[in-house]
Amino acid sequence: MPAAALKPKPLPTQSTAKRPVLLDLPYEPVEKRPLPAGRPREWYVTHNRRLKAMRLAIALLDSGVYLPNQARNERIRSAAETIGVHPPSDTTCHMVRALMRYSR
Repeated sequence: MPAAALKPKPLPTQSTAKRPVLLDLPYEPVEKRPLPAGRPREWYVTHNRRLKAMRLAIALLDSGVYLPNQARNERIRSAAETIGVHPPSDTTCHMVRALMRYSR
């Protein structure tokens, strides 16, 4: 019998699980680095909005929301509360859905 047949199957991950796996909160926050100086204020606003949208999209995917039409503003805002960020604006919610749409 080949050795590969004797190897136990790995535990299911989020992508192979039958039901959504509960959101695993980060153990410690990511170390913050200063943003580059000298850019217009709008660049910083857009940059931070994109980072927040990315974090929220990842949290939604981890909680089992895979399609943009499943991610209503209320659901995105509840995910924001779960991961501990300020509630997103309508523009950020739109950006979260756009990220989910184009990641496929």
